[in-house]
Amino acid sequence: MQLSETEARRRATGSDHGVLSTLHPERGVDAVPVCFVIDGDLVAVGVDRIKPKASTDLQRTRNLEADPRGSLLCEHWNRADWSRLWWVRLSVLRSAEESATVARLAALLRAKYPQYAAAEFDAVLTFRIVAVSGWSAS
Repeated sequence: MQLSETEARRRATGSDHGVLSTLHPERGVDAVPVCFVIDGDLVAVGVDRIKPKASTDLQRTRNLEADPRGSLLCEHWNRADWSRLWWVRLSVLRSAEESATVARLAALLRAKYPQYAAAEFDAVLTFRIVAVSGWSAS
């Protein structure tokens, strides 16, 4: 059944991770798992130094520079009980926020994820939610 926007936002906000999809200019959809927070109509994804990566010059950032559209998918899967399945898709648009807003979002990321408690971010990618859709089995 289709979720109301309020219920879809509630589930996405409470989700512990999501999959951010951006558009690669040659290969199309580029999907990566991310940690995120939602604050009103804003979504923030931290670019951290905690998880190993070859560089902080991430493909998702380059993709967003070329095309600011993206999608954040959150879902709950239960192999044993399909009546508990749900997903929420947030259509997002990369945004440039004021430094105070970015600092607030970084603090929310640190509060949500204990691994980020003392972390510095190389960047905090910010997005505006432009559409919300969701589905639940029950």
